[in-house]
Amino acid sequence: MREFGYQRAHDVTGAISLLAADPDARYLGGGTNLVDLMKTGVERPALLVDVRELPLDRVEPTADGGLRIGATVTNSDLAVHPEVRRNYPALTQALLAGASGQLRNMATVGGNLLQRTRCGYFTDLSQPCNKRSPGSGCPAVAGEHHNHAVLGASDHCVAVHPSDMGVALTALDAVVSYESADGPGEVPITDFYLPVGDTPHRETALPPGALITHVTLPAAPVAARSRYRKVRERASYAFAIGSVAAALAVEDGRVREARLALGAV
Repeated sequence: MREFGYQRAHDVTGAISLLAADPDARYLGGGTNLVDLMKTGVERPALLVDVRELPLDRVEPTADGGLRIGATVTNSDLAVHPEVRRNYPALTQALLAGASGQLRNMATVGGNLLQRTRCGYFTDLSQPCNKRSPGSGCPAVAGEHHNHAVLGASDHCVAVHPSDMGVALTALDAVVSYESADGPGEVPITDFYLPVGDTPHRETALPPGALITHVTLPAAPVAARSRYRKVRERASYAFAIGSVAAALAVEDGRVREARLALGAV
């Protein structure tokens, strides 16, 4: 692991300033993915900016009956939140389907959305990888591609995103809010992850150095009647081979609206 500096951010503006001053800096939330990547050398930050003390750890109702979820809320806390369990059951199911209890106790909402692919070529520094080293190639296209994409891939990358929560949030029409050096912004979760194309190293629509601050769930008829299902190689602590989040609005025994989001395919 490369030697790195550490600073604790006390406000959002300060955190963003630290990232703007050092392109090799990274935000640190729970660290459940970042620290692993640092150990393997995939990530080599010069500075870690700890954002866990920022006031982004609350789940609050919105004026229209939805929920505003802070970026540092842990997966464990969000999964058992009464409003989430009652009004957004697919989200609870997705969160509980991911990782282990110990990891969920540390993992945060923002970090979950920004976790990196678990493609073996990405994490193996002896192999080329367009996500890790743009233009170097994608050996998974012709090599071992178990668990890789069958939809939306390209000749440059066939990796999938591992977030269970992201799939549920997509079916629930979530919106991701962020702060950046250019000010605040938001992006629908349906536009948050970029198509692979020929730039697989660009994974999200966030501006450079942006910090996710909240995820907002709208009050929608489909939300309360939602479910998440995941197929994996063992019963727990495994990433999906395929997953789906479904949300339905039913009136008088008829489906009036339906939303489906697929993951790991």
